[in-house]
Amino acid sequence: MPAALVYPLAALAEIAGCFAIWSWWRLGASPAWLLPGIGALVVFGWLLAQVETVAAGRAYAAYGGVYIAASVLWMWLAEGQRPDRWDVLGTVVCLMGAAIILGALRSG
Repeated sequence: MPAALVYPLAALAEIAGCFAIWSWWRLGASPAWLLPGIGALVVFGWLLAQVETVAAGRAYAAYGGVYIAASVLWMWLAEGQRPDRWDVLGTVVCLMGAAIILGALRSG
C-alpha cells in the first residue's frame, strides 16, 4: 500500500484511538470508549506495517510528520481550537522532514 494512502489513514486511527482513551481518562467518558479506542490502535499498527520499506523506523519517522499535521487538524476540527501561526509553522517543518525522509535517494 502506498505511504500517501497509509499515513493519513493511520493518523486517523491513531488519533481516534488515543482520543477515546483521553475521553475516558480525562473527560469522564464511559469505559465503553476503550473498546473502539483499542480497536483503532490495532488498525493503526496494522496500517503502518503495510508501508513498503526496509526499515520500520524509517516508516515510523516519516509518519511522525503526518501524525503531527493530523493532530493539529484534529485540534481544530474536532476540538474547536484554531491552530495559531506556531502550530502551522511547526506542522510545515515536520511535513518537510517527512518528505525528506520518504523522498531521499538512497544507495544500498
